[in-house]
Amino acid sequence: MSAELNVPVDPSTPACCSEPGTKGMDYRDWVRRSYLELVTSNHHSVQALSWRKLYLSRAKLKASSRTSALLSGFAMVAMVEVQLEVRYEYPQMLLIAFSACTTVLVAVHLFALLISTCILPNVEAVSNIHNLNSISESPHERMHPYIELAWGFSTVLGILLFLAEVVLLSWIKFLPVGSLKNETTKVEKPNGHAGWQSALVSTIIMVPVGLIFVVFTIHFYRSLVRHKTERHNREIEELHKLKVQLDGHDRGMQVAAPLVEPGAVLASLTELDPTGELCAIKELSPFI
Repeated sequence: MSAELNVPVDPSTPACCSEPGTKGMDYRDWVRRSYLELVTSNHHSVQALSWRKLYLSRAKLKASSRTSALLSGFAMVAMVEVQLEVRYEYPQMLLIAFSACTTVLVAVHLFALLISTCILPNVEAVSNIHNLNSISESPHERMHPYIELAWGFSTVLGILLFLAEVVLLSWIKFLPVGSLKNETTKVEKPNGHAGWQSALVSTIIMVPVGLIFVVFTIHFYRSLVRHKTERHNREIEELHKLKVQLDGHDRGMQVAAPLVEPGAVLASLTELDPTGELCAIKELSPFI
């Protein structure tokens, strides 16, 4: 906030209108000073908001690049290191689903990693200058849709695909465990061997985890939007209160000091001067 202004008090203003601590400032000047301070601070707050968006975009790009690199590496290792039993006949849909899920998972994370790698150096170059006027050189405003796309691919879609990858991998890994022994001993236990039960348990555990993840994501973004909306509403209410105070004080000043017609002044002077000594004023009336 700027320093307090030492504005002299209007002698026509009653003493009750001045507040202690305003240093010779009446109510009207105090309201105007508050409004000007708010407008001046808004200029700095706009720059602060732009820098906050810059730092938020940089943090999102860093988190997206790290998460995408980590999860895509895990998916590639899972596809390469998985050992399929040659003697076991896997369900065709299971193999297709595992191959498609792994491919889409790696592609999504690599796309998010590509966006982060291309935009992050330009944002980092501006954020390290530490100059208030250099915020316009950053491309984070123009590239905001791509930053949000990389953030969504890496944290939302990528993690959901990774959970599905874990479920499919558990079925491929554990499904042949008990069925091979049943084939050698000629004992048929449909859907009852240890491998099938292990894969089923993994699926039962992962389904609630995925639902909790989706619910938490929706709740988090709704809470974030509600917080931003409440903050902007508070700022709008403060501006509205200052406007109402300025309008009300101006209206009160106009009512307290109404305009007087020059003809009415001359008529009152004539009534007060029956001898006609001040009649010469009428000759000056065109100039009043």
